[in-house]
Amino acid sequence: MRPPLRAWACTAAALACATVLTTSPAQASVIWDADASQGVGVFVTTLCDSPGSVTTGNWNDGHGAFFKFNKPIGTPRCEGHSVRTADGEYTFKDHSTYWFGWDSMTKTGNAQTVFQWKSNGTNDQNSQNYPVLMKVEDGRLKAWYVGPGETWISIGTTPWTAGEWHSVQLGITADSSGAGTLSIFKDGTEFASRTGARTWDDLGNKPRWGTYFGTDDSTASINWVAGLSMGTSRADVD
Repeated sequence: MRPPLRAWACTAAALACATVLTTSPAQASVIWDADASQGVGVFVTTLCDSPGSVTTGNWNDGHGAFFKFNKPIGTPRCEGHSVRTADGEYTFKDHSTYWFGWDSMTKTGNAQTVFQWKSNGTNDQNSQNYPVLMKVEDGRLKAWYVGPGETWISIGTTPWTAGEWHSVQLGITADSSGAGTLSIFKDGTEFASRTGARTWDDLGNKPRWGTYFGTDDSTASINWVAGLSMGTSRADVD
């Protein structure tokens, strides 16, 4: 679990331990510090039909502020979509490396989709609906690379304990030609990776966090997310 206020300075040893993805920039930088104390406006939009809700809170337990993605029975999803900085919506680009970091706690061991690297556009406007997908399912955190033609390829799975905070770092090198890379850590240990992946779709991609059950609206789910950030290296978001 990361403390609520992180120091961004990194030691040489920490940088040496960071996983390097292809096309990584020479100098790391924090792009987005989305601490929940700033409110839900750190996302471009929220996708959460009533009576679902995205709210913020703080239990004053030392963990800091968090987003609460509440998906009650009757709704299929509750998500925060894309990245809003002081300059407006962030523009993601092909052939670029992005690292996302956050802490997550789910109410149950079945929160289904908790992260999507979602393709822009709908239906035949994209070749991949979601090139990268992460689920909390059956008491495990599962990661997939989903290639063109809805080809699901499992790239890793690790135990997940409901009711406890877990730290997650996800690195994506966006590449439309199929030379992209993925690296995912849970609680400090890499459990999923992929090379030779098409990680940038026809109209580009944006991240989503929350809890999403597809067409199933019969199950309630809550995902708390804290310490959300984005940078160009794992050291930025760890």
